[in-house]
Formats: sequence, structure tokens, C-alpha cells
Amino acid sequence: MLKEKGEYMQWYNGELLHMAKELGYKLLPAFNTTSGLPYPRVNLKFGVRHPEARTGTETDTCTACAGTLILEFAALSRFTGTSIFEEYARKALDFIWEKRQRSSNLVGVTINIHTGDWVRKDSGVGAGIDSYYEYLLKAYVLLGDDSFLERFNTHYDAIMRYISQPPLLLDVHIHKPMLNARTWMDSLLAFFPGLQVLKGDIRPAIETHEMLYQVIKKHNFLPEAFTTDFRVHWAQHPLRPEFAESTYFLYKATGDPYYLEVGKTLIENLNKYARVPCGFAAMKDVRTGSHEDRMDSFFLAEMFKYLYLLFADKEDMIFDIEDYIFTTEAHLLPLWLSTTNQTISKKNTTTEYTELDDSNFDWTCPNTQILFPNDPMFAQSIREPLKNVVDKSCPRGISRAEESLGSGPKPPLRARDFMASNPEHLEILKKMGVSLIHLKDGRVQLVQHAVQAASSLDAEDGLRFMQEMIELSSQQQKEQQLPPRAVQIVSHPFFGRVVLTAGPAQFGMDLSKHKAGTRGFVATIKPYNGCSEITNPEAVKEKIALMQRGQCMFAEKARNVQKAGAIGGIVIDDNEGSSSDTAPLFQMAGDGKNTDDITIPMLFLFNKEGNIILDAIREYEAVEVLLSDKAKDRDLEMENMDQKLSENDSHKQNSEEATSASQDVGAVSEEPEEGENSDVNDPDSLSPAHADSDSISISNQDSYVPGTDEASALEPACTQGDHQPQEQKTETESNSKVNWDNKVQPMESILADWNEDIEAFEMMEKDEL
Repeated sequence: MLKEKGEYMQWYNGELLHMAKELGYKLLPAFNTTSGLPYPRVNLKFGVRHPEARTGTETDTCTACAGTLILEFAALSRFTGTSIFEEYARKALDFIWEKRQRSSNLVGVTINIHTGDWVRKDSGVGAGIDSYYEYLLKAYVLLGDDSFLERFNTHYDAIMRYISQPPLLLDVHIHKPMLNARTWMDSLLAFFPGLQVLKGDIRPAIETHEMLYQVIKKHNFLPEAFTTDFRVHWAQHPLRPEFAESTYFLYKATGDPYYLEVGKTLIENLNKYARVPCGFAAMKDVRTGSHEDRMDSFFLAEMFKYLYLLFADKEDMIFDIEDYIFTTEAHLLPLWLSTTNQTISKKNTTTEYTELDDSNFDWTCPNTQILFPNDPMFAQSIREPLKNVVDKSCPRGISRAEESLGSGPKPPLRARDFMASNPEHLEILKKMGVSLIHLKDGRVQLVQHAVQAASSLDAEDGLRFMQEMIELSSQQQKEQQLPPRAVQIVSHPFFGRVVLTAGPAQFGMDLSKHKAGTRGFVATIKPYNGCSEITNPEAVKEKIALMQRGQCMFAEKARNVQKAGAIGGIVIDDNEGSSSDTAPLFQMAGDGKNTDDITIPMLFLFNKEGNIILDAIREYEAVEVLLSDKAKDRDLEMENMDQKLSENDSHKQNSEEATSASQDVGAVSEEPEEGENSDVNDPDSLSPAHADSDSISISNQDSYVPGTDEASALEPACTQGDHQPQEQKTETESNSKVNWDNKVQPMESILADWNEDIEAFEMMEKDEL
């Protein structure tokens, strides 16, 4: 395009297309399966089956992984005239279509590439399926093949019938689509309003987009997953662009300046909370503002592109964007490909499709005059009822299962009545296919196996019982749940860049009501467990006490250090190697008595994060920390510490040679010890507190239950020159200035932790989420 205009790239002679074709041939061995579905990975040097390939043993792939190839492979075939790429991509797409659940017309999340059996039988529009639907519609737009549109419309009718519960989009079971498969949504579904715009179904697109925007306004970013009552489920945010994509398409469809304001909010939040010296850092926890040392390529390829296009005027573009279609990674493919090198024969397969309402088969998107008939307030009228949906939470309506049953029989046992020690209740659970497992720590776990139920009706009763238990647990813990807190090392040489996300306490000072937090130097108490009178009160007075978990109640530790004159306390886990990278959020409970006498703030750190503070004490002796509800502005800390350094000659010898290090710790739950309570924030494994003092964790074998695989990494760092030390910064405004003069060498222990975190991220990269 640029070469044809005679202004740019006159030297170009198809080199990139040649490389793309060569890469295409290296990918083709992945399709060597009985089904035609590709292996999820292929070694570009050795292929699939070679002993050194380290691949070819996988049996499963996600629906989106196998069904999101047709645009790129068809484009490669039509650019090069080599049909094999488009043929392979079509065969994979055809196989998924044939394996759809015929009664619901839904597809699952994960499929066996050899047998075609569904491995995960839940269905939604988020992770694992999302771009499969996107590419069916876009394949019709780009290639002009009616069968792709017919397939998309068939699926879309099922989505709007079962998954769409405006403004929510909830996963369901493909065989029982009236039953929800989970009570949370992942952030990847934010692309769906944009796809609905492309289809021409604007009203639900506006509704879902507005709901997502309200979640963003509450948390600054869209959490990786959030519950149906809009609480954080997975706290990460890797700077995903799907919401910006939908914002762009809604603005294109409506011309409503409201969506420019939405885009402005996105840009302001990125600059304020994600911008760091070398780019933009992914958020490790949207609740605390901690960062990960990563900026994925999709952030540049998609986020910046959609935000630029959102605000660009027509004269800003050197080509007509309407002549192109976006791939799922926001790359542009020209629409004229539909008439170029058509080597694939089309066949009319309309008779194979389910008969649907004719209005669902509009062949082109309606224009804005049809969507908004002379009413510029149309979009606003749809958004208005959803303005406070997050703050007020969605009113719970009748579930689809209840709706289908009407006034029919209720489950024989209700979750609110269940007693783990009642033999009659246990017999009812067995009949419903629900087994009870006693864990080593005294908790009780409930697991449902539908195949073990006495009948299909009993299995459905068991599923409803499990869902009731999840909802009951969620409701109980909603009232008790406290958000994670932050421990921020503000002394030299850290200057506030080390942010450790800590577990809160149900007693003592509420840091959310004291915005300044509690700041002071740390001191280790004697005895270290804090379970008796402190023997070194002179070292603890007016300081933040460090103590070890175990041997007594948390409240007793707090009272002892408060009596010794401490202004705060940090409890460090005694389980060697425990880390918030792999354990859920831990919340310290009281001792069952009145704890109003405890007035100092108390926070909990896992062993790995606690050792960061202990190592800092060993190396620097005087270590000052800030206990707060979330990380404070690093620039202010830097400025304050610079002033202190100018008054303290003892620090001069270190001020020229060091670099700062940071370690952010995400917050997740932990198993309770005696006298301690865990606050579980996973709606698929919640613990009601009324089952004979045994906590209960719940899992459903027919549902996907996510693990706590939220890996963490060091804070963003960049190299200042070839051999310069690295600097880091979080939550900084785009125009803020940083003083880079005071630097010290990082501790070996922190570097070792970082290496572990990097390895964890490399493992996590294998999964889509």
C-alpha cells in the first residue's frame, strides 16, 4: 500500500511475505492429527514428533486455539497463491463446528485433538472460546463465504439464549445450558460488545460495555476475573486491550462522545497507575497497585492502536480503515482478499444448520440511522439503568433453573440447612452424587460427581445444592471479607519501591480509614512468637514489631506487642517457603473475645515475603516501612528520603553505587491453623462457617475450578545504559520526575526470588490466562 503510493518503502520486494510463507510451512506439522485440529505447540526447528521437539505429546487444545487461524492462514494462501494454509485452517474450523453440542449449539472450552471429545464442557464467550466466535463472523466478512455467517448466527442465537444474562455473560454447561457453570466472569469477554457491534446487535453491546466500565471505575482496571456481584476474583490485569477494542467499535457505531470520555479514562489510568520509566507495567493486583515486570506485545499491537483510532480524525489516517478488517490481535487484513486467489471451493451447506428466526440472519450490519433513528440519546437511555450497577450490585433474579422448574420440587436438602455431622444429611448428599472429604487441617471438602448420583434428577439436585452452597458462602464472606493491605519499605535504598501485599486482620486499626497509614522502623521481638510478655520492650517501643506465626492466637500477639509500646505489628508465616505466589489471601481472625482493646494495625506476610524484610534488616539494620491500605506514591517517598539522606552523613558512601529492588506480593488465602481463620475469596471454593465449625470447600467435577496460579514477578526495571544499574517505579504520573541519584546494589536473596518468579511466569505463559 505504501509502496503503491510512491512515497515510502520503494526498496521493498516482498521479503516479509516470503518469511511469512516459510513460517507457515513450519507450522503445518502441527495439523498432523486424526481430527485436523492442530497441536497447541510446534517446535519451529524440529517440528512435532522429533525427539528434540519437546512437543507432540499434548492431547488437548482450547477451542479458540484451534479455531482462530482462518483469517491469517487464508490471507497467507491468497497472498501467495498456495492453498494449503487455508485448507488446513478450514478443516480445523469445520471439525469444531461438527463437534458442537447439537441440542444447545454451544461448544466447550477444551477439546481432545485426537478423538474430538470435549474435555471441558463449560461454554462462554471468554477465555478459551472467545476468538473462535470472532473469527466465524470475520471470516465471512473477509472471505465472503456464507457458511461462516450461518455458523456464527447459529452460535450467536445460543449465546443470547443461554449465556447472555444482561448485563452479565455467564458460562453454562453445554449439555445443560440452563445451569450456570460458574459465578464469575473473566476479562477476555470484554471483546464481545465489539463483536456484537460488528454483528449489528447494539443494545446488549451497550449494556455489557457499560457494566464493564463501572467495574473499571471501581478498580481502575478490569480485574482478570470478577464475580457476579463485581468483587475481585483474580486481581491481576496484564493491560488487556479488549475493553478498549469494544469502546472503539461502539464509538464508530454510535458516534456518541461518551465513549471518548471512556477512552480518556483508560489513558489516564494507564498513565497514573501503570506507567513506569521503561513503558507500562502489568498490574499484579488492582487492589493494591502492585506491578509485574512484563508488558505483553498485545499492549502495543492492540491497546495503543485502538486508543489512537478512537481519537483519530479522518485526516490523521493515511489510508481508509474501512477497507480493512482487524484480526484478533488488531492486525489489518484488506477486504479485497475475498476476490483474490479463491482456491477453496465453496459448497452450500445451509440445510445443515438449525432453523432460526429470520431476523438473526441480517447479512450486513444495520447503519446508524436504523440503530439510532434520529435519537442521539438512544445509547444513553440504555446505559442509564446501569450507572450504579456495581455499587448497588445486580439484584438477584430467579435463576434459569428455578425459572424452568417453576413451582416444582425443591432440592431435598438446602445448603443453609446442611450440617456436616448429620448422618441423614450425609445420606442425602450421597444420593445426589456429592461426596464429603475430611481434610488433614480439619476442613471438610464437598465434591460432586454427577455419574455417582442415584438418578439424573438426583444429579441435578446435587448440582443445585452445590450452587446454593457457593452462593451462600459468597454471601456470608461478602460481609466479612477485608481487602489486602500493603507493606511498603520506604527507607534507603528502597524508597517505597518494595511493595508487599499483606493479609489484613479482623481486629486493630482499620487502615482503610487511616489513609496516611502507620509508618515506622521495624524491630524483631523477643520471644519471636510474641505469645508471652515481650522481653525487649526498649527495642520495640514506637516501632513496628516483627513476630512469627504460631503457638498462640493472633490477638494475643497483638496485645503483647501493643503493651510493649509497638505502633504496629507484622506476623510472618512460620511455614518455610510459603508465598503469596502460590497461596491464597490470609486474613487474621480474632480470638472470639472482644478485641476493641487492640488499637494498633496488624498485618500478615507469608514466609517468602517476610524474609525480604528480615534480609533487609540484616543488611541495612535500620529499615522503615509503611503499613497502609494500598501502596503510596513512590515519588513522594523518594523526595522525603532524599531530604533525610542529605542530613545523614552515614548514608553518603552508599548513595552512588546502588540500585533499588522491588518485590510485589499478590494476595490470596491460606489454610487456617487453630485459632485462625482464612478468608477464601474464590467463589468456586468457598467455606461456610456454620457446618459444625468445620469449614467447607466446594468443587464441581463438571465445572472448571481455577487454581491459584497467579504467578508474580519483580517490578518493572530498565537498563540505564550498557552497564548501569536498574531502576523501578510504580504508580507514577507521566510527567513526574524521578531522582535517580541514590542507588544501591540489590540483595542476593531478592534476586534469587526474582529468578524463581521469572520461571513461574514462563510456566504460566503456556496457558491463555
